[in-house]
Amino acid sequence: GFLEDGILVQDRGRIRRRYLRSPSFPWDVAAVLPTDLLYLRLGPGVPAVRANRCLRAPRLFEAFDRRETRTAHPNAFRVAKLMLYVFIAIHWYGCLYFALSARLGLGTDAWVCPNASRPGFARPLRQYLHSFYFSTLILATVGDTPEPQREEEFLFVTAGFLLAVLGFATITGSISSVISKMNAANTAFSPDPKPVQRYLQARGADRRLVRRVARWHEHLRAQRKLPAEQAVLRHLPWGLRAEVAASVHLPALRRVGLFQSWEHGVLQQLVLRLRPQVFGPGEFVCRRGDVGREMYFVREGRLAVVAEDGVTQLAVLGEGLYFGEISLINIKGNTSGNRRTANIMSIGYSDLFCLSKEDLAEVLAEFPSARATMEVRGRELLLRMGKLDVHAEAAAEEAERRAQALETALEGLQTRAARLLAQLESSAFKLALRVERLECRLHARG
Repeated sequence: GFLEDGILVQDRGRIRRRYLRSPSFPWDVAAVLPTDLLYLRLGPGVPAVRANRCLRAPRLFEAFDRRETRTAHPNAFRVAKLMLYVFIAIHWYGCLYFALSARLGLGTDAWVCPNASRPGFARPLRQYLHSFYFSTLILATVGDTPEPQREEEFLFVTAGFLLAVLGFATITGSISSVISKMNAANTAFSPDPKPVQRYLQARGADRRLVRRVARWHEHLRAQRKLPAEQAVLRHLPWGLRAEVAASVHLPALRRVGLFQSWEHGVLQQLVLRLRPQVFGPGEFVCRRGDVGREMYFVREGRLAVVAEDGVTQLAVLGEGLYFGEISLINIKGNTSGNRRTANIMSIGYSDLFCLSKEDLAEVLAEFPSARATMEVRGRELLLRMGKLDVHAEAAAEEAERRAQALETALEGLQTRAARLLAQLESSAFKLALRVERLECRLHARG
């Protein structure tokens, strides 16, 4: 296929017409010509008649580039491609060595390939293996090779050494590039721990704290977790970013009991605002009395609701549960206000979704039904905890009704005032017209 306005065209007729007009078509035709039929006249000892197959090399490189961008293991593919190039270079150099040996005379000296009179060298396979082995020794510059005796042999070995130097430089650069790309990919996926470690060492932090930070980074790298997802996806357009976030986080978000009855639009707006966070063992997510600015959803791991001593576990929160929503919603009669009502501690490594107060308010403002559902569940939870003042709630509702009544009365007064002002302006305009007419009559009589 080919791209037209960014869309892949797969119509065979259009592909055929475009390919026949392309400049690569004549080269492809020349590459597949059956030139090996010349073997019937020249014999199989002239392999150069198949040299037209090399015209397909650009197609091979194009296929390699496309496969490298689509494979799930690009680094392994690059290493395999590099080894293939090395194998082909050794094979071709071995073929040239055998051709030179045949021209100089097989077995005429110790440097050329032995002839069929030597035991075992009557088979072509043994001659090929000897040539391949000899080529490997020269190009790899390892092992002892027989000393050249003729000028052609000296030139051949010198060219092989120069090719080996260039090849080793290319191989070293390619492998270092692969390693650097692997390190860059790992760094892009997980945060680099070295700046934090250098900072802690410079500030003389406790070794126990340094080990905790190192274990946290090791857990992120081992589990391939990415805390800063918004920074990675920031270049995508809004619609595509929503689809990516939904495909990654929506299945986990649907397991949360609060969201099972919510419509798809609310969940899609939420996944764009969720921020993944990872908490280590014994780390407090929130403490009782703290000002609540986020609510959390448990994606993986377990968290404990602990008492004031920080040891006694009152309850355990698992996958699919949520907490912290009470301090974000202004529920009438809530005696704790926007303060945390419990101590939440991570038992092991816990993967949570964090939603800020501003983002939650923005989503709930667009979907009033979701806000009503969350307020009902929050009120039920406050009743079970004994932190909902029913009288204060009734007083707040009464005050709200009075405020609404006052707003209605104020709107009525504003409407009446606007009408009176309009009537006054109309009367003033009519009076000005009457005065102007009287002045005109007076001037006319004068």
